[in-house]
Amino acid sequence: MTMYKVEICGVNTSKLPLLSTKEKEELIIKVKNGDKAARERYIKCNLRLVLSVVKRFSGNGENMDDLFQIGCIGLIKAIDNFDMSLNVKFSTYAVPMIIGEIRRFLRDNSQIRVSRSLKDVAFRAIYAKERIMKTGKDEPTVNELATEIGVSKEELVMALDAIQTPVSLYEPIYTDGGDMLYVMDQIGDKKNTEENWVNEMALKDAIKRLPDREKEIIKLRYFDGKTQMEVSKMVRISQAQVSRLEKSAIKNMENYLRRG
Repeated sequence: MTMYKVEICGVNTSKLPLLSTKEKEELIIKVKNGDKAARERYIKCNLRLVLSVVKRFSGNGENMDDLFQIGCIGLIKAIDNFDMSLNVKFSTYAVPMIIGEIRRFLRDNSQIRVSRSLKDVAFRAIYAKERIMKTGKDEPTVNELATEIGVSKEELVMALDAIQTPVSLYEPIYTDGGDMLYVMDQIGDKKNTEENWVNEMALKDAIKRLPDREKEIIKLRYFDGKTQMEVSKMVRISQAQVSRLEKSAIKNMENYLRRG
């Protein structure tokens, strides 16, 4: 497949439906209610999303049509598992799943295999980390773990990276009092600085109208790139409370922007 063509696996992307945000929202509701025709249409209107992800892997020598088909599997999984109550755009939810599906395919079909010695280093590090944290100590750093198991920092990083499996940012990892915490809640955002985030999302006015506590949490999470655990220690409330306040702040900002 040539990347400049619109013909992909027999699909002419120039003829794919272009839907407005409102049309997409109405369509996904029909999909969740079991409408098969709506599901088929929703898949087709999101094939451009798959193509945009596939382009990221264009330099690895794999057949692009194959990757496109694998990406479509990720798209379908995203549609079937999408939870509208998350209050996120479908594309935000789908992209990590499409990427994960393609990476799993590349990993499973790669001629490169993780050596037994690398796996041994990685698992020793995981067990050492669990042992240390069970004593009530803070999570050990890479240097501390490397020293603990007697390997170099570089070897440890290589070993841990070799056994990584892609996961969805919205994979649930913990429930506290009925509030679900997801993988994305544990990730600090170092890329989206205050300037870029505000410019791209146009949320400056919406943020000003938040209560002080919510405003502080949004600043720490999205401007300073802190994880929810770090924020909870800084503002001295539980991580579950941080999660609730963060979601409340985002919802308040979305409502303000819709009214605007």
